[in-house]
Amino acid sequence: MVLVLEDTLFLVMVVSLWVVLGLYGLSALWWLVETAGFSWGWRGKNRTEEWGVEDVQVRVLTIGAEAVVQGTVDSIPDGIDDVRVVSEREIDIDGATVHVVPESFDCTATNKGRALEWARRNVDCDKEYVLYLDEDTLVTGFTGLPDADFVQFTEKPLYTGSWLTYFCEVFRVGYQFEQYGFHRLSYPLYAWGGGIAVRHSIEQQITWDVATITEDTNFIWRAADRSEVSYRLVDARFRNQAPPSLRAMIKQRRRWMSGTVRDGSLLPRRYRPLYLTRAIAWGFSPVVPALVAAATFLPNAFPYRRLYTVLSIGLFGILFVYMFAGVVGYRKHPVLWPVFVVLTPLAALFHAVGALWGIVRPIERFEVTEKVSPTEIEVEHPELEPGAIADHDGTERLVRESTDEYSWTPLDDDGEWLTDDD
Repeated sequence: MVLVLEDTLFLVMVVSLWVVLGLYGLSALWWLVETAGFSWGWRGKNRTEEWGVEDVQVRVLTIGAEAVVQGTVDSIPDGIDDVRVVSEREIDIDGATVHVVPESFDCTATNKGRALEWARRNVDCDKEYVLYLDEDTLVTGFTGLPDADFVQFTEKPLYTGSWLTYFCEVFRVGYQFEQYGFHRLSYPLYAWGGGIAVRHSIEQQITWDVATITEDTNFIWRAADRSEVSYRLVDARFRNQAPPSLRAMIKQRRRWMSGTVRDGSLLPRRYRPLYLTRAIAWGFSPVVPALVAAATFLPNAFPYRRLYTVLSIGLFGILFVYMFAGVVGYRKHPVLWPVFVVLTPLAALFHAVGALWGIVRPIERFEVTEKVSPTEIEVEHPELEPGAIADHDGTERLVRESTDEYSWTPLDDDGEWLTDDD
């Protein structure tokens, strides 16, 4: 039988629509498995902290943002007596030893990885762990570490002036609920270098000396490839900064996706279909609403048309599940949920634009996302009094006194209302 042009085009349309739906469906299904299934027992059998803050050396990485770094150093618990700042420029930081990476230093690693490798070789450490922080990471709820090779802290970005990037971060934090299942994977699917503790002996064995722009994920994948490593998640919700502009966020996402695509070969073959599915689903997630619309106009001859319609609507609903998880992570009051629900498609769209750009045109250069000073954060957050960040003790929460308190406003983290009866 000879296919006419119309038949060929119809066949291409059918295959394309089912492939796109299938890829996103697999990604969504895997997220549900990680979050609802693999997350069981994420705290470990022994929930106690086996290592104290005195067993940790802190290293803060920066290009040279003095005011931003000072806020981070101020947030580190007083019990940690070994705080180092690794900078590309001379800066003056109270409460930390500053190390400047020499311009003459040369290695395979570039950009942030180069600074990490220089510090590994030249900064003395007699502690069990090195806790790496980004220049804008404000430590919260840190009183010790479980016994694991890698201890990943959760994050909760602060509003810094762009409501759109903040809503995108809430959406991203919701998607990151899958981290609760990473302890059951031989290869955690990604790492956040802004708040991760690495056993010092592991760091010395693996090194940072490779060319990559996602050095944190690359490092943990190479460590897992060499030998079995242990991973634990600590839900302390370190406070970092949401990108101050949409442009900065898109460039950030582009870098993340570029590094993920480039380093994917480090994963064993059994992980690669999952990794590729997730990458494609992230970059093309704005297509999901289009699938729902397409299902409405599909001809009756389309194979399993009703099934396709149901599945596409279900996958569109998954976007709202991600946002709901983020709202839970941020402890937003239920009266605010409709605001986040309405803005979910917009947040998903802009969260994915940079990722799609990274797939189509990956970059190899590390670009630092713009940060704002602690003073600017306090201005944007009326619930923070002037000097609150400088006075903050990293063993405590930054804003609310208890996890039983809700936030009443979409962009702030105030805690004037308690869920308790008192």
